[in-house]
Amino acid sequence: MTTKLTLTIEESVIERAKEYAKSRKHSLSNLIENYLKTLVKVDESETVETTPVVASLRGSFSEPENFDYDEILTKALSDKYL
Repeated sequence: MTTKLTLTIEESVIERAKEYAKSRKHSLSNLIENYLKTLVKVDESETVETTPVVASLRGSFSEPENFDYDEILTKALSDKYL
């Protein structure tokens, strides 16, 4: 189910975001929805099937002790979309 949401955002940001979305053949709503999905935690009741390739890669990466995924993701998405 989709629901309408009203946001207050600087006009220049909206225009640039619309151009970005159009250049990638997406709607602005779709981009914002996908961005918000990356920010919120996945509900524990949602299950995602793991493909054999993903399963084979599990455990092959060890992050550094001071690794902050949320900070890195936020910066990368900000750089990409703003």
